[in-house]
Amino acid sequence: METAAQRLAAWEKTHQEWTERIRRDPTKVGVPTLEQIAGRSGLEIFTGMLQGELPAPPISETLDFFLVEAERGRVVFQGRPSGRIYNPLGTVHGGWFATLLDSAVACAVQSCLPAGKSYTTLELKVNIVRALTTKVPLVRAEGKVVHLGGQVATADGKLVGPDNRLYAHASTTCLIFDFPPGPR
Repeated sequence: METAAQRLAAWEKTHQEWTERIRRDPTKVGVPTLEQIAGRSGLEIFTGMLQGELPAPPISETLDFFLVEAERGRVVFQGRPSGRIYNPLGTVHGGWFATLLDSAVACAVQSCLPAGKSYTTLELKVNIVRALTTKVPLVRAEGKVVHLGGQVATADGKLVGPDNRLYAHASTTCLIFDFPPGPR
């Protein structure tokens, strides 16, 4: 069984590889063009991001979190809590928790969508169960689909440290629609 120290070492390695990829080639961050994603399912888009064929979204660099795993109905993001995202109380701002969890749960929904379909978050519910500081070097947000319908999908997620300690959990409801809906 993997220990917390082993898990953290693996997460640190993943974080370093992602950071190095961005440092070497800043074009690895951006918004993919419609041509780049045309004909790709949600899961194929994430696979393209993981393989470096498609750029990671700019928010990944801004808030220091990124996609690390994707399969149908399940997506994982990894983030580094830093002092740059502290609130006035000296802990990680709740908006960072919400952003990381929103990415995980909504992208879990997207991972199930065929080419020509997309989603938007209708509702996000986040429960922060303990404070997060830089004493926790990395966290992971895992989202899993609960229900996938023709127009509405739901997913749940959790934010954990390398010791599997729970920091927050979330649920979302997403609206599914045809993509692209019109000019960007």
